[in-house]
Amino acid sequence: MAEDATNGMMGQDELPEQVADAVDDGGATGAVTPSGEGGADRDALTVPVADAVPAADADVDGGATPRRVRALLCCGRKSLARRIFVSLAAVSAIAAVAVLVIASLVYQKSGVRDAGRMLETECALVKTSMRGTQSDIIHLTNLDLGEARVTVVSPDGTVLYDNQNSVDSMPNHADRPEIAGALETGKGSAERDSATSGRVEIYRAVRLDNGNVLRLAVARDGIRAALGHDVLLAVAVVTAVVLVCWAVSRLIVDRLVEPILDIDPSNPDPEGSYVELEPLVERIDEQMGELRGADLMRREFTSNVTHELKTPLSTISGAAELIRDGIAKPEDVPEFAGRIVDEAHHMTDLVNDILTLSKLDESERAGDTSLLGKAEPVDIAHALREVGHRLAPVADAAGVRLTCSGDPVVVRGIPSLLDELVYNLCDNAVRYNHAGGTVDAHIDVVDGCPRLVVADTGLGIPEAAQAKVFERFYRVDASRSRERGGTGLGLAIVKHAAAYHGAKLTLESKEGVGTTVTVTFPESSLVEALG
Repeated sequence: MAEDATNGMMGQDELPEQVADAVDDGGATGAVTPSGEGGADRDALTVPVADAVPAADADVDGGATPRRVRALLCCGRKSLARRIFVSLAAVSAIAAVAVLVIASLVYQKSGVRDAGRMLETECALVKTSMRGTQSDIIHLTNLDLGEARVTVVSPDGTVLYDNQNSVDSMPNHADRPEIAGALETGKGSAERDSATSGRVEIYRAVRLDNGNVLRLAVARDGIRAALGHDVLLAVAVVTAVVLVCWAVSRLIVDRLVEPILDIDPSNPDPEGSYVELEPLVERIDEQMGELRGADLMRREFTSNVTHELKTPLSTISGAAELIRDGIAKPEDVPEFAGRIVDEAHHMTDLVNDILTLSKLDESERAGDTSLLGKAEPVDIAHALREVGHRLAPVADAAGVRLTCSGDPVVVRGIPSLLDELVYNLCDNAVRYNHAGGTVDAHIDVVDGCPRLVVADTGLGIPEAAQAKVFERFYRVDASRSRERGGTGLGLAIVKHAAAYHGAKLTLESKEGVGTTVTVTFPESSLVEALG
């Protein structure tokens, strides 16, 4: 049941175009790891899910423009400088406007408070200069109090004097808070906002010795007016802040990005960059190692493919030349033609297997399961019987008794992949068997998990080779394996198909005794099991 391979030196440009495309998509194969911890299961091997090889994003334009500058020039792409600039500008502009608003409010409140104190002082001074006679009005008329408005109100609220308005047109002031306060306690104060002018009127009043009330008033900017005066200043400040933020963001980005651009992807050094970037640098180092490994595996895969194709092509070419040149005897022509047909079939099988692996690799790398088809319920028992019918002639010719059994077990999966999995396991068990040997393929459900077991009494696999038999083109005995047919890719397809369906693949084998391969599907894949 083992397969072996040797490396050829034929170039990839000699391959058919279809095969070359598939070779370009060839990926890495996962290792086969032991399962169990000694005892009777020490020969059992578990095949893990194949790891998809990550694609590398390389800067291949060859231009002299730094990547950071090119990124900034691409307006449709994300830019670190743009993000920092927008963040700084927004925060700084909001902070600047907030500071201006708060400062204006504080200044306005402070101005009102200072004006009120000034009026209180002036009221006291004016009161001391008044004698409580009719001449007081004349005194007030001659008194220069600047912008202050002076009003004298009688105890009944009648306006006796106002230096800015005609007393005949003025209403009764008894209801004014500052007048009422002065009549009651000797002092009164009030501030009233003007809805039309946006200013605030500040009033202070004192009661005179004759019972009249002296009121002084001045007007100051209200909150709305104070903010209105600062609009131009706010615009200027915000503009300056935005310009400063733009320069600062460019400087910050240059300083931040420089150590990042200095990272050598081929040999990243965590010590040469920011501490915060150590996980990124370590991941780059890991990916570079994976890429180097994948590149090596790709070259080996290409070499193996070219070698596998070179052998049948040489046979076909040699037989065809013998027939063309008339060297072959007439009675030998059918034999040579048969060789051509056999090798052509072998090449067809090889190309089909390569294309299947290519799709599996592409699906793993892209994470797109639709590349392989749509998942649907598949009866493994029915697939086993179909494979048994297809392999019956091969088993009869090899003198091997092939038995496919099991109750219907329906799992959700890709029909073509499950068919490849079952067929390749049974085909290898028949090919690497001996006359009189047996192959028993059985499907059942154990602990809620569908389980496919293919056991043979064939050649067995040496313990040293068991960890490699699921690799592509690996054959234990190249000469004997080639005589038995096969492409060397069957078990690799089995491993990928099992991994695709989340199944656990285990192998138990003893040389000269036989081999048993078990595929255990996850419980979640079971759709129906009929006893």
